[in-house]
Amino acid sequence: MIHRNLRRSLIAGIAVLGLTAVSAPASAQFGFGGIVYDPTNYAQNVLTAARTLKQINNQIQQIQQQATSLINEARNLASLPFSSLNELQAQIQQTRQLLSEAQRIAYDVKTIEDAFTQRYRDVDMSASDATLIANARERWKDSVGSFEDALRVQAGVVGNIEGSQTAMANIVGASQSATGALQAAQAGNQLLALQSRQIADLTALIAAQGRAQALESARNAATEEQGREHFRRFMKRSGQ
Repeated sequence: MIHRNLRRSLIAGIAVLGLTAVSAPASAQFGFGGIVYDPTNYAQNVLTAARTLKQINNQIQQIQQQATSLINEARNLASLPFSSLNELQAQIQQTRQLLSEAQRIAYDVKTIEDAFTQRYRDVDMSASDATLIANARERWKDSVGSFEDALRVQAGVVGNIEGSQTAMANIVGASQSATGALQAAQAGNQLLALQSRQIADLTALIAAQGRAQALESARNAATEEQGREHFRRFMKRSGQ
């Protein structure tokens, strides 16, 4: 609308300029009723007005292009109105909480070393039968607890799948409606954050399952060694 009104004003001004511009040598002038008219001067004025109009049109186009460029730059700098960061961090914290609640032998190097020294490594064959049985029972509790922990972590990871699906739908929707480069990049970053959380869940699940399997293997090894000692004592007591 502004462009159209400006052009109309310019055309009106050029018409007035063409009608009022009157000056030329007497030899090139003729008049009617006292009005002097010079065709050569009039033609020059019309050409000058046409050139001026063309220049103004070019300037208007340049201004429009600059305005469009500024609008696009503003869109590229606009921040994405949606963020799934808090939701993803909450899900990661839930998985960490499950790992921190590990029963009996926690995910701690010192705790693991102490437990293996007391109940798994180098079983004291000189201990009483009651002590050997008590240690075997403790190892069994370790294994049962670790398998339960693994199942709890697995349940938590499966529970996060629905949250992942919701977050992915929201992020993809925000990406598809992004109006600029920054919004598209931020949507991509959130998808990477979602992928990182899924990798963290997978890492936690593998760690929990590996812990359970390792404790069960250690229990079997200790049980085998202790079984040989029980057999030796049985044979000794029976006089064989």
